[in-house]
Amino acid sequence: MLDLPQLRSELSDHYDLEPSEAYAEEFAEVYARMDRVVSPPEWMTYAPYVRAINRLKKERNAVILGHNYMTPEIFHGVSDFVGDSLQLAMKASDVEADIIVQAGVHFMAETSKILSPQKTVLMPDMEAGCSLAESITAAGIEEMRAKYPGAPVVSYVNTTAEVKAASDICCTSSNALQIVNAMESDTVIMTPDQYLAQNVANESHKNVVYWPGSCIVHEQYTAKDLIDYREWNPGTRLIAHPECPPEVVAEADFSGSTSGIIKYVTEEKPEKAMLITECSMASNIADELPEVDFVGPCNMCPYMKKISLEKILWVLHSGENEVFVDAAVAEKARHSVQAMIDLSRKLGL
Repeated sequence: MLDLPQLRSELSDHYDLEPSEAYAEEFAEVYARMDRVVSPPEWMTYAPYVRAINRLKKERNAVILGHNYMTPEIFHGVSDFVGDSLQLAMKASDVEADIIVQAGVHFMAETSKILSPQKTVLMPDMEAGCSLAESITAAGIEEMRAKYPGAPVVSYVNTTAEVKAASDICCTSSNALQIVNAMESDTVIMTPDQYLAQNVANESHKNVVYWPGSCIVHEQYTAKDLIDYREWNPGTRLIAHPECPPEVVAEADFSGSTSGIIKYVTEEKPEKAMLITECSMASNIADELPEVDFVGPCNMCPYMKKISLEKILWVLHSGENEVFVDAAVAEKARHSVQAMIDLSRKLGL
């Protein structure tokens, strides 16, 4: 666990991190990407960190990979590449840098290390885990294989390196259906997200069997939430992530991955939209779509919110929280992740 008082003392000795109107003005162009959701006083506190981080990235030849669920000051302020799990996985394998800082959760940092073993991968907070990733183990994979002999195992990238290593291929919410349909077997095992698997099964010609895991953010939504909101505020476009229960997806106007949701809202530009996913998604696209009124409800991922500008600056400054993956495990996991990337590219995803 990070010693925050010590961390802050150390950083204050090296960087000017006091709220600054001058720094806020210096990075006014960056602020323009988020001024609908970040107030000017907030930006004055963030700007010194944005300044310090962006300067340190150049000095260390580092890049920051920011997931779509990061808060706006991270997503817009310091991330060099942003996207969903698939996009970041592919970028991790292509990017030229000595250091990768993973602004996301731990399994994403592991994936970056798996694909770029020669690079240093830093995690701003090692406790930024994932309830979904923690719901399945390599032993669970073997249990499913014993129940369904010969069936390929398609594991969500939201899993540990050990689980990826025990799987045949990975998937993300944006390519899960296409990956499953591309498997030669009639029966396909999906782990660990039961709701993603059920939603895929509803569209696939395969017999999809699954592990009973779920995401603490998306499992909270119910179909009644959507029905009640539609009655209260008719005309709002309801857009759900496929990690939501099938009855929620069925009630929504559209369902897609984080990148799919962004594409849909950008193209459709509804007057009002409610994103049935993690809170920061709407915040990060709000300024690009001023004509869209993003409305609640909102569930936050407590793990994603462990990542902050302060912690990003700390790992860049100190080099702490380096992520390692056992070489033998990494080699097997790399095969599963690379199989997903190769197949996704072949399918034009």
